[in-house]
Amino acid sequence: MNRILKWSLIAVCCLIVVIIAALFIAPKFVNVQKYKPQIEKRVAEATGRTFSVGDDLRLSLFPWAGLSFSDLNLGSLPGFEQKQFVTVKSFEVRVKLLPLLFKDVQVKRFLLKGARIVLEKNKDGRVNWDFSKKAPGEVASKMPPEKPKAPAPKAGEGFALKSLVVGDFAVTEGSLLWIDHAKGQRKEISDMTFRLKDVSLERPIHLSFAARMDDKPLSLQGSVGPLGKELGKGAIPIDLAVKAWDQFETSIKGRVIDATASPGFDLEVQVSPLSPRKLLAVLGRTFPVVTSDSKALNLVALKAKIKGNSVQVAVSDGVLDFDESKLKFSVSAREFSKPDVTFDVDLDKIDLDRYLPPPSEPEPSSGVAKGKSSGGDKKKQLSDGDKKSPSSEADKKNQSSQGGTKAEVPKPAAKKVDYTPLRKLVLNGNARIGKLKIKNARMENVHLKINAKNGIFDLDPFSLKLYQGAVSGKGALNVQKDTPATEFKLEAEGIQAGPLLNDVLKKDFLEGTLKATLSLAMSGDEAGQIKKTLDGNGDLLFKDGAVKGIDLAGMVRNVQAAFGLAEKSAQKPKTDFAEIHVPFAVKRGLTTTSNTTMLSPLLRITAAGKADLVTETLDFRVEPKFVGTLKGQGDAMERSGITVPVLVSGSFASPNFRPDLEGLFKKKIEETLPELQKSLLGGDKKKGDTKSVEEQIKGIFKGLPFGK
Repeated sequence: MNRILKWSLIAVCCLIVVIIAALFIAPKFVNVQKYKPQIEKRVAEATGRTFSVGDDLRLSLFPWAGLSFSDLNLGSLPGFEQKQFVTVKSFEVRVKLLPLLFKDVQVKRFLLKGARIVLEKNKDGRVNWDFSKKAPGEVASKMPPEKPKAPAPKAGEGFALKSLVVGDFAVTEGSLLWIDHAKGQRKEISDMTFRLKDVSLERPIHLSFAARMDDKPLSLQGSVGPLGKELGKGAIPIDLAVKAWDQFETSIKGRVIDATASPGFDLEVQVSPLSPRKLLAVLGRTFPVVTSDSKALNLVALKAKIKGNSVQVAVSDGVLDFDESKLKFSVSAREFSKPDVTFDVDLDKIDLDRYLPPPSEPEPSSGVAKGKSSGGDKKKQLSDGDKKSPSSEADKKNQSSQGGTKAEVPKPAAKKVDYTPLRKLVLNGNARIGKLKIKNARMENVHLKINAKNGIFDLDPFSLKLYQGAVSGKGALNVQKDTPATEFKLEAEGIQAGPLLNDVLKKDFLEGTLKATLSLAMSGDEAGQIKKTLDGNGDLLFKDGAVKGIDLAGMVRNVQAAFGLAEKSAQKPKTDFAEIHVPFAVKRGLTTTSNTTMLSPLLRITAAGKADLVTETLDFRVEPKFVGTLKGQGDAMERSGITVPVLVSGSFASPNFRPDLEGLFKKKIEETLPELQKSLLGGDKKKGDTKSVEEQIKGIFKGLPFGK
C-alpha cells in the first residue's frame, strides 16, 4: 500500500513537472505567426467581415499567461461609409495562470491603446453592428443548435474569489463614433482614457475616466469598493463625481447592495447648480420648452437621498432649486406595473406665468391690413370690390350654392387622451405652496391633499388665501370612462374683488368684498365640451363696493342721462353699492339668475336674465327703484326724474347697456291708467276735480321724459 502511494505521488509530481515544462517550452517552439493567417480567416468567416492583425502577435503561458498584438482591424459590412468597424493600435494582457486554479486572480497588466469603434446606421435602417446576417450575396451557413443555458445563480449566491490583484489597468486613446444617415446625426466620443488603481478585494478601487464628446470634456472620478471576496454579494460602497461639458457636475455617494442576486441601492445624489439652457446650447440642441420668460429655467440644482431595489424606490430629503424657487420633496413608489405612489412636496414660491407658453398674437381681421385702420382701407376695399374677376364670380356662385357661406375646411379631430395609466395609479400625496402666481392672480398658503385609486382622484381638502380672503373646498376627477367627469365645491370669504379682477382680467370695473359658494360639475377634457356640460349652482355676495364705468343712478334718473346726452363729468362714472347678491344656477352652460339684487344709497336694483357660457352672450334686464332723497346720507337735496329699466346684452367681451323704453311706457301707462279712467267717468267730484279729459291726457305725456 505504501509503495502504491509512493509511486502515485511520484507520478503526480512528474506530471506537474511535465506540464510546467510544456508551459515554458511550448510557446518557444510554437510559431504563433504561422497560425496568424488561419486565425484571420476563421474570424472573417465567423463574422462575415474582413479581419487582420499585425505581425507582432505574441502568446505566453508561464508563469504569466499573456497575449499581445497590434494593428487589429475588423471591417464593417459592405455598403457602409466607414470601412472599419473596430480598430486597435495595441493590446497586452498578462495573468498568472496557476493561481487561477485556486480563485486567485493576479493581473500584471491590462493595456488597451487606440481602440476605435464605429457604429453606423444607413438610411435604409441597416446597421453595421448586426452580426446575425452574412454579407450580401453570401450563403448563410447552418447555425449549430443552441446549447442549453446554465441555470441562473440562486438568490444570495455570489462569485467567490480568494484574492484579486491588478497591477496596471489602462485604456487609452479610445474613441467611439456614431453616425445616423437617416437623421443626419454624427456624434463622436474621443480621447477616452480609463484607469484603475489599487485594484484589490480588500481596498477601494480608484478609477478615473476622461474623454471628449464632440470636442467637449467629460470626466468621471471616484472609488468603488471594497468589493469583498464574494463578488456581487453584500454592500459595495461607491463615491463618484461626474463632470460634463464644463456645465454639468454631479456626485453620487452610497452603496450598491447584492448586485447580482437581488440588486438594491442606497445613494445620495447631488447636482451642482447648472443652466439647462446653456447646457443644451453647448450640446447644439434647441431648448424643448417655450416659456413666456426667456430667462426661466436658467438655474437648477438638486440633492436627494435615493433608496430602492427592483420592486420599490424612495426619494427622501429632496431639495430642488430652480430659478428663485425651492422645492422640498419626498416620493416613494412601489408595484411599478400598477404604481402605488406617495409624495409630500413643499414649494416656497413660484411664478407660473414665467413658465407658461407666451400668449399667441391674435390674427388680423380679414379685409383689414395689420397696422392700418379699417377706415383708411375702405376706399381701397370699395375700389377693389368694383373690379370683377372670374375667381370672384366663381366664389359668389359657390357661396350661393352653399347657402351664402363659404365652405370651411373641417378641422382635424383632436387626439383622444388615454387615461389608462391614471386608472392604474394609486396615489396619496400632500402639496403646499407658500406663494403662487398664475394668470397674474396671487395666492398664498396653498394646500391640497390628493388621493387616487381605480381612476378616481379626490382632492380633499383644498385651501388657499388670496387678496385678503380665503378659499376652501374639495373636488373629484373621475377617469374611469373615456370622458373624464369633474366636480368641485368651493367656499370663499373676504376676497377683495377689485384687485383680483384687475390682476386677472386687466379690467377695473368692480370693487367690493366677495363671499361666494360654488357647487359645479362638468365632463370632458376640452374647454368647449366643459362649457356645454357645466351644471350646478352658486351664490355670490359683494359688499361695500362700486361698479365702475357706468353710472346706473344717472341712467335710471332720466332718459337724457341714459342716452348719454347729459354733460359728461370729469370723474370716471361709477355706481356705489352696499351689497350685490347674485344667486345663480347653471344648466349645460347656460347661467340664469332671477333674483339678483343691488342695494345702494340711490338705488334698489333687481336683475334677471341669463349668460350663455357656450356662445358667451348676455341677456339681462335691470329693474331699478330710485330713492327720491338722500336724507340720512348727508344730502337733503330732492332728486327728480323717472327710473329707467336697463337692458344688458352683447358679448362678455363687449357688453351693451341701453334703456328699456318699452318697459318704461308700459309702467307709466299702468300707473296713470286709473287717473285716466276717473277722468273719463267725470273726475273725482268729491275732490273737486274738474279737469277736462284733454288736460289729463296732456298731463300723462308731461310725465314722460320727452313730455317736458
